Order: sequence, then C-alpha cells, then structure tokens
Amino acid sequence: MSDQGENTPEKRSWGKPFQPGNPGRPKGSRNKLGEAFIAAMHDDFVQHGPQVIETVRIEKPDQYLKVVASILPKELNIKTDAFDGLSDEQLAALVVAARSALGVPESSGAEASATAH
Repeated sequence: MSDQGENTPEKRSWGKPFQPGNPGRPKGSRNKLGEAFIAAMHDDFVQHGPQVIETVRIEKPDQYLKVVASILPKELNIKTDAFDGLSDEQLAALVVAARSALGVPESSGAEASATAH
C-alpha cells in the first residue's frame, strides 16, 4: 500500500493549497499562455511551414502520416446512395446539365462507353 501522508500540505512541493477566499489563478492567465503559444506557432508556420512539412514527409513519413491522421475527422460519413431512386432518364439529364455547366462537349455513346470505368 502507498503512504497516505505523501500528499499532505507538508509534503507537497508545488504551490499553496486552495484556501477559501483565495482568488486563485488570475482570470485569463492560462488563456494568455495558450494564445501566445498559438501565435508563436502560427508565425513559425507562416515562415517555415511548407518546407518543414516537406522535410517531415520525406525524412519521417510515419510522423507525417500520424499528423495527417490526427487532423482527419474521427467519423466520416459517405453517402453512397445519392442517386438511388433516380431513373436512367433523370441521371442522363444530370449528366447533360453537369457537362453544360462545366463546358464539356457532349460525346457520342461509343466514346462514353469507351471511357466509362
């Protein structure tokens, strides 16, 4: 068993114990540190970011992938049935509208089937 007296006020080496009426840490003091750190990281990234990213990607690909994975959403919902329930004619009309919006010329059926995946 551990010694029950190791966390007594006499044994603590950090700070003072909370006392009623003690105002504690000044409001915003932790936030100021965090804001200063983020500002410093931002400034460093603006100056060195792309070069550092490339260096890490080449020299430490495992760390690079860890960072990429950490910024991806934890849950990714992919809707696979977006066109379910549409008739072939409706799908064809969507393709025509998309091609028109993108400025892609209409192709003949033979060309479309040759490029279909």
